[in-house]
Amino acid sequence: MAASPPALPDPGPEPPKRRFRTVVTVLWAVAALVLTVNLFGGGESADDAGPPHAPPAVAAASAAPEVPDRPSTSATPHRSAASGAGPQLPRSRPVRLLIPKISVDAPFTDLAINPSGQLEPPPPNDTNLVGWYAKGHTPGEAGTAIIAGHVDTATSPAVFAGLSELKKGDRFQVRRADGSKATFVVDATKSFEKDAFPSDRVYGDTPEAQVRLITCSGSYDRQARDYTENLVVFAHLV
Repeated sequence: MAASPPALPDPGPEPPKRRFRTVVTVLWAVAALVLTVNLFGGGESADDAGPPHAPPAVAAASAAPEVPDRPSTSATPHRSAASGAGPQLPRSRPVRLLIPKISVDAPFTDLAINPSGQLEPPPPNDTNLVGWYAKGHTPGEAGTAIIAGHVDTATSPAVFAGLSELKKGDRFQVRRADGSKATFVVDATKSFEKDAFPSDRVYGDTPEAQVRLITCSGSYDRQARDYTENLVVFAHLV
């Protein structure tokens, strides 16, 4: 469902706000190549025909710092000095995702990039767990935060089974380790063919605090043991 990058050095309490700027071109190019041949797998059923339930790969191109465990001294949203950047929060690890419209109340797990350059999905058999790209932007921080979850498991629907129901204007929250709640409003919900996934649009850096919720969608191809599309919810901090 999601991915994460390699470990990065701790830059201190005030990480740069444009970590992806110098690497976004590499991210787009590598992700585009990976998407054509390698998608993440989830759990497989006992008859070897279960769904992989995975979103497209994220290249390990971020230079984001480790997330400090200590609470932030300022968890109140503030507007960036950059024109049009919108509100943003200090860096803080996500703890829980709350989407009332589709009854999601789920804890987070860290996701990392595996040796082949693919983002590892959340554990395949946990129906109520979401993952985030732990070396990327945290939800609420300036930049694009990536959150992924399974649409189903080998035996039942999973946390993002109802994700397609989200529409423009719907709201959801991310509870963070510093005690704050980051509230996001949905801008769009779109499904993309996996062989034509717009990596730059989904993973590209942004001056705003934005989030992408990603899961599988479309038809299930039993031969490939994969879904044909990925569903992406685009949202921004309010």
